[in-house]
Amino acid sequence: MEAKELYDNILKLMKEHHNWFNNSIPLIASENIPSPAVREAVVSDFGNRYAEGWPGERVYAGCTYIDQVENICNELAKKVFRSEFADCRATSGVVANLAIYSAFSNPGDYMIASSIPSGGHISHGKKEHSGTAGLVHGLTIEHFPFSKEEMTIDTDMTKKKIETMANEGKSPKIAMFGGSLFLFPHPVKELSDFLHSYNIYVNYDGAHVAGLIAGNQFQDPLREGADSMTMSSHKTLWGPQGGIIVSLEKYGESIKKAIFPGNTSSHHLHHVAGKAIALSEIIEFGEEYAKQVIKNAKMLAYSLANYGFNVLGEKRGYTESHQLAVNISKYGDGGNIEKDLEKCNIILNRQLLPGDIKEGRNYLHPSGIRIGVPEVTRLGMKENEMHEIATFIKKIVIDKQDGSKILHDVIEFRKRFQKVQYAFDNETSAYEYIQLVNRDK
Repeated sequence: MEAKELYDNILKLMKEHHNWFNNSIPLIASENIPSPAVREAVVSDFGNRYAEGWPGERVYAGCTYIDQVENICNELAKKVFRSEFADCRATSGVVANLAIYSAFSNPGDYMIASSIPSGGHISHGKKEHSGTAGLVHGLTIEHFPFSKEEMTIDTDMTKKKIETMANEGKSPKIAMFGGSLFLFPHPVKELSDFLHSYNIYVNYDGAHVAGLIAGNQFQDPLREGADSMTMSSHKTLWGPQGGIIVSLEKYGESIKKAIFPGNTSSHHLHHVAGKAIALSEIIEFGEEYAKQVIKNAKMLAYSLANYGFNVLGEKRGYTESHQLAVNISKYGDGGNIEKDLEKCNIILNRQLLPGDIKEGRNYLHPSGIRIGVPEVTRLGMKENEMHEIATFIKKIVIDKQDGSKILHDVIEFRKRFQKVQYAFDNETSAYEYIQLVNRDK
């Protein structure tokens, strides 16, 4: 294809993506839809500029307004998370975690974190799994003991493991709470004093639950003893893609240096502006949103369980967060179920569950699926819609009904939800494609 043909095809494919999501039920737990104002920030001229360093200490000129916006962003982050220090420059949650590794450990040190089948994120992973902590920073990773019944970290077993590691001269430098499959709060309060007694730095990866924490509906890591919290800015926190770190003031300078020059150069200034807008929206609407997210997640879990699905965490009410996990091995594997649902415009992801690796499963064909409700909640869906979604999933996975009929019904269902809610303005439709050039001349 010639360059102009490729150019035209790229633009066409982007439009088709918008149209697809406009007619789909988005249930990826790590995604959300930003407000029109956040989208405006992302396409602004801020995205064409450099501002290496801290506001007022830039390497580049031309930062008069950029500095003001970044200062506002940091102040908003401190207010939202009630922290002494905030740095909003991380270009992703992974980069935020790398900054913590860089500031508070050295290659060869030990870190304790959740394994991936137990909910940990790949950025906490071992070198042999190409995990960021092991591969990039050279940490040796040990895993928190995990309770399948409680679907969270086992507190007593963790204390025993830390004591054993210390006796062997392998005491961790960092304990990493949080993760990717995250149904219930982690025992930060129960373990932080114990970990600190071994001089272990405690970080909480709130990438998935930052919006729930901001809305005072999950747990409060900094009040429970965490030294810092890293997060993504685009999951339950509904900004553009990026990262944020909040911490105690005494760690601020170390974190600043680990971000720049340690792990970033130019730090995506348009996304900092978008983060600032999202944080202002969180202050106004975050508590109401977070409450509805958890109501929706619980209703979806109960509805699926009532249809016969094996929803994990039954003993504790299935979930206290924005997501739920379902073992669907009775009906197939996670990879194939994911594809069947996608054909009907229901977008979610396969998920490794505790025990999968021992049973010989892998991330392409695990036993589970993970379902999240942040995006559908921001589109205005509530408990009744969660029951409708569960019914769609049952028809596809259990009943094996005709996909074309379900696809039609999903598209009709989505017509009722076209605008972003919990925002100061929503005149632009949620997935409206913004064309800056008139190509119809």
